[in-house]
Amino acid sequence: MKFASRNVDFGLLLLRIVVGGVFINHGLMKLTNMQGTIGFFDSLGFGPFLAYAVALIETIGGLFMVLGLWTPVVAILFAVIMLVAIFKTKMGNFSKAELDLVMLLSSAAVFFAGNGKYSIKGKTNNTTPTV
Repeated sequence: MKFASRNVDFGLLLLRIVVGGVFINHGLMKLTNMQGTIGFFDSLGFGPFLAYAVALIETIGGLFMVLGLWTPVVAILFAVIMLVAIFKTKMGNFSKAELDLVMLLSSAAVFFAGNGKYSIKGKTNNTTPTV
């Protein structure tokens, strides 16, 4: 079956909205309960600075992702956060790591595919042009 039209840029917008929205939600949950967030990070061997850093990266980075600002940097930061979450809290239990894996791979997809044209920065991607 062949579809009449494809719109990769709109697909990238939807991907950015979902990735950014999920991270905004999780970042706001952390920020609104910083004592709990700090306690959880402490139980993993991380200090309060990292708890605040992750909460802010998720919240502000999520907004940037939705808008299409600095998406390569934000996508890498999100990927690092997801890798640490998977290895520190969910290793060996795939059913608990599903969302983290989806967010990791979705962040990687945005990194490799670029913003698309429906973003504040306009159409960009991270590939090097061939000569």
